[in-house]
Amino acid sequence: MATCGSRLLIAEDEPLLRVSMADALRKEGWTVDVAADGAKAMALFEQYLHDVVVTDLVMPSFDGMELLRRVKALQADTIVVLVTAHGSVNKAVEAMRQGAADFITKPFSMAQLLVRLDTVCSRRHLQEQNVRLQEQLEGRYSFSNIIGKSKSMQEVFWLIREVAGSDATVVIQGESGTGKELVASAIHFNSRRRARPYIRVSCASLPESLVESELFGYEKGAFTGASQRRIGRFEAAGGGTLFLDEIGDLPLAVQAKLLRVLQERQIERLGSNRPIDVDVRIVSASLRPLEDEMAEGRFREDLFFRINTVPIHLPPLRERREDIPLLAQAFLREFNRERGKEIEDFTGDALEVLDTHSWPGNVRELRNVVERAVVFCRDSRITPDHLPPGLRETPAAATPTPPVRRAEPLRSAVERAEVETIRAALAATDGRRNDAAEILGISRKTLWEKIKTYGL
Repeated sequence: MATCGSRLLIAEDEPLLRVSMADALRKEGWTVDVAADGAKAMALFEQYLHDVVVTDLVMPSFDGMELLRRVKALQADTIVVLVTAHGSVNKAVEAMRQGAADFITKPFSMAQLLVRLDTVCSRRHLQEQNVRLQEQLEGRYSFSNIIGKSKSMQEVFWLIREVAGSDATVVIQGESGTGKELVASAIHFNSRRRARPYIRVSCASLPESLVESELFGYEKGAFTGASQRRIGRFEAAGGGTLFLDEIGDLPLAVQAKLLRVLQERQIERLGSNRPIDVDVRIVSASLRPLEDEMAEGRFREDLFFRINTVPIHLPPLRERREDIPLLAQAFLREFNRERGKEIEDFTGDALEVLDTHSWPGNVRELRNVVERAVVFCRDSRITPDHLPPGLRETPAAATPTPPVRRAEPLRSAVERAEVETIRAALAATDGRRNDAAEILGISRKTLWEKIKTYGL
């Protein structure tokens, strides 16, 4: 049978028919949940977000039409097939106008039901395939979005192409703004798993108390406030790719559980000891070198060797300056399209300014600079006047030779360096604190506290 996923919900108040459908579908490989009325069906759907719902039109609590509306409101791409009596065909047709994929009239055989499901699943598969092909034609997930002619970037392209066709775990390392997430998405969307979910988890932004429940899910009553079962990111990424961004920020206890999951291919929700099989490819990224984190005792050595099957290092922009004009032109075309402008190019002076900047925020900072220039440019070409003031300074003016200083306490020297670095990051991002925090490699909360401490 063509598959639309793996989990299916049956909402049917006739016990014999409900059991017959469930047995037939389980034999076809579906994970099946059943409910005898609309309210129970919706409660199950809120827990599992099923791929397919087969519902009777007439049921207690509320009918199949109402279930259809609620399911579509919660997850629009769930396939809904209605089961109806002959006298309700007109209502079933109306349901299809409201988003139902098909309907089948009673009485019917299990073979007929399987054929209907195969048809709607095949149709969905073709629709998704067309969307993916269109997205690839538009370059959304193509390698062309990762731009660079430098030798270091050509090596990155080769690694992505080689690893995309496998299920090998990958660790992408590089400074903030170098494009780690872009590489991760290129690996997924050019792999055999591209039709399945791509789930990104920012490990740095998850509070330590919530990391386990976010990754592995939890059962109702597992802790105070757990009012219902919730699936975690591993289950949500079933069959696809889980991208663990800033994996080095995972607590050591969670690292140990993650290692066990990777070895056994099973998870356990919080509050349960029942193992659940998971088929997920892991791609990780880290701003800080994981080798250094291991040396400091903050990252498990066994986990590192488990996830680091294929390492990919993204060079900072300052080490591949020949790529700056290519990237700037690509961003110019992007923002021309977005803002309906027809800016032709950069002047030679503007490109020279871009070439001499140190780019602490890497490609992300360059993109922000080009976007700002497009906003302010009213001419056919971007000049240095359209660039942020901090970039227009000469290298000597931007980084003056520090005067000879008398010896000072280490603490005050560190604070002075922090202040200068934070000011530079804020200037490079036009005061956008979220972007500045990413450039600095710290959390937004930490940046906010330092700004307050230093009175910036």
